[in-house]
Amino acid sequence: MAIFWDGASYHNSQEFKEYLMIINQDISEDECLINCTKFAPNAPDQNPVEDIWLQAKNFIRQFYHLCNSFEVVK
Repeated sequence: MAIFWDGASYHNSQEFKEYLMIINQDISEDECLINCTKFAPNAPDQNPVEDIWLQAKNFIRQFYHLCNSFEVVK
């Protein structure tokens, strides 16, 4: 199985690394059952959802004075 994701900190957690070690124990990297590949940070050409996050961040930057709670932002 191949997993592709961004570089969010929770994707690099110790708990996840330990899980991968348990799943892939004692086999070569070529034979791993789960392989994880990270997208480059803020790379919409690799990860299209980055454009959506950018739009949301820009909205908050422009209208922060109207956003007194996260519920308003949603």
